[in-house]
Amino acid sequence: MIKFKGVQVLMILIVLSFGLLYFFFIPCSNNAPVEEKQSPIHILILSSWRSGSSFTGQIFSQHPSVFYLMEPAWHVWVTMYQSNARVLHMAVRDLVRSVFLCDMSVFDAYMSRQKKKSDLFKWETSRALCSPPACDSFSRSDIITAGNCRTICGRYPFSKVEEACKTYSHVVIKEVRFFDLKVLYPLLTDPSLNLKIIHLVRDPRAVFRSRENAVADLIRDSNIVVGTQKTKGEMGPYNTMQEICKSHVEIYKAGSQTIPSFLKDRYLLVRYEDIVRDPLAKAAQMYQFAELHFTPELQKWVHNITHGKGQGTQAFDIGSRDAVNVSQAWRKTLPFQKIEKVQNVCKDAMDLLGYRLVQSEEEQKNMLLDLLFAQNSS
Repeated sequence: MIKFKGVQVLMILIVLSFGLLYFFFIPCSNNAPVEEKQSPIHILILSSWRSGSSFTGQIFSQHPSVFYLMEPAWHVWVTMYQSNARVLHMAVRDLVRSVFLCDMSVFDAYMSRQKKKSDLFKWETSRALCSPPACDSFSRSDIITAGNCRTICGRYPFSKVEEACKTYSHVVIKEVRFFDLKVLYPLLTDPSLNLKIIHLVRDPRAVFRSRENAVADLIRDSNIVVGTQKTKGEMGPYNTMQEICKSHVEIYKAGSQTIPSFLKDRYLLVRYEDIVRDPLAKAAQMYQFAELHFTPELQKWVHNITHGKGQGTQAFDIGSRDAVNVSQAWRKTLPFQKIEKVQNVCKDAMDLLGYRLVQSEEEQKNMLLDLLFAQNSS
C-alpha cells in the first residue's frame, strides 16, 4: 500500500514537472515580442468634380503605405442613375464602408460576375493596384503613372483588389458623391473604422471654368445632382454649381462649427489654391493628419508634378503642370458675365471659404490682386 502511494506521488510530481516545463520554456522558445497588427487608418478625401481632387488623391495614392481608390461610388451612380444624389447617399456610404474594410464583394451588386480588376473605375490611378500583389511589374515603392499601369497591369483578376487592400496600413478613398457630412456620421462612429475626413474645396469660378471644358463627361452626374430639367438651358450649369457650393457650406459647417465629439481632430479643410501655392507644406500637413511619413522621394515628386509646363487641360490628367498658373486660368479666359453669375449662386460658400469676389473685369484680370483670404481656423 505504501509502495502504491509512493508511485502515485511520483506520478503527480512528474505531471507537475511537465506542467512547469511547459509554463516556463514553451513561451520562451520565441521570446521576441509579438507585434500586434495595427488597425488600418481610413482617409476619405471629400470633394466635388473638377476641384483638383484627382491630383490630391495622387498625393496619397503614390505613398507606399496607402491603398487608394478613386471614386468607387461611380459604379453606384452608373447603376442607379434614375435616382437623385441624396437618395443614393446610403448606397454610396455602404459601398465606401465596405471598401474601407477591404470587402470588395460589395461591387458584386454593380458589376458583372466575370469582372476583372480593370473593370474598376479608374483602377490605374491606384499605385496599389499597379504593384504587388495586384501587379508584379512594378515595386511598391515606385512612383507609377496611370498610363504605364494601364498598359501592363490590367490582366489581373478582380480578387487581387481585395488581396492588395488587406496588405496596407492606410486605405484612402477619393469621392465626389457626398453632399452632406452628417451622412457619414455612422462611419465616423463605427468601431471597425478609424476614419478621418479631408474636405477639399476650390474656387467656384475655377471649378465652373473647368466644368465647361468637360461638359460631356459630367452630364450624367449633373442630372443626378439637380435633376434633368434643371440642367437644361442657360442656367443649367449655374444650378449645378449652386448645389455644389451649398453642399460645401453644409459640410464645412458640420465639420468645423459646433462639431460632435467623435469628429474632433478628424476633419481637415484644404483649399486647392493653398496646395498649389505651397505644395510641400500642404502635402506635409495632409500626411501628418493621415499619420503618414513624407518621404524624400514623395517630396521630390510633389515638387516636380506642380512645377512643370503642362496646362492640365485633360480630365483626370495629373501630369506635370504649372499648378499656380492652371489654378488662375479662369481669370484670363472666363467672361466676366459668367463670373458674376457664379459669384451670385456661390456667394455664401466663397465668403465662408475665403474666396474674394471680383467687382469688375479689371479686378478679374489684375493678377496682382490676391483673391484668396487667409483660411478660417477651425
